[in-house]
Amino acid sequence: AELMRAGANMVKLEGGAWQTDTVSRLADCGIPVCAHLGLTPQSVDKLGGYKVQGKTEAQREKLFEDAKELEQAGADIILLECVPTSTATALVEELSVPTIGIGAGPDTDGQVLVLHDMLGLSPHPARFVKNFLTEDNASSGNLILDAISAYDQAVKNGSYPASEHCYN
Repeated sequence: AELMRAGANMVKLEGGAWQTDTVSRLADCGIPVCAHLGLTPQSVDKLGGYKVQGKTEAQREKLFEDAKELEQAGADIILLECVPTSTATALVEELSVPTIGIGAGPDTDGQVLVLHDMLGLSPHPARFVKNFLTEDNASSGNLILDAISAYDQAVKNGSYPASEHCYN
């Protein structure tokens, strides 16, 4: 409630089915929830580092179970990070809530990219990262706004994420 009073539109929670009680409670209080699955940066050390999630059949099944339980608990959006495109595509077909991808291929309902990744400021960018801060995108004289605009256009026209930004 404090976050919503401060101006938040939604609360994002990282984690699987173990978050269902929290998601349910927030949903019961009218607080929109984004459930974050796949690579969860706050738990990266437990995952063994920044690695693609959902590659094995067991991992894939767990993602599906978690996503369905979180949706049933009241999650309004499922964010999928760093998962194979085929897994994300299958989840999109299974879920009734919107899906957002970050390194999850082009078939999610929406895309997100961290600003410093979009601007090429990451020292070791992930495969799904594309630097949109280029002279080719410069049109208004404000390179950062031009990069954001180029990202927006690329997502809308389907050129990002391209196959080189996806995991098999």
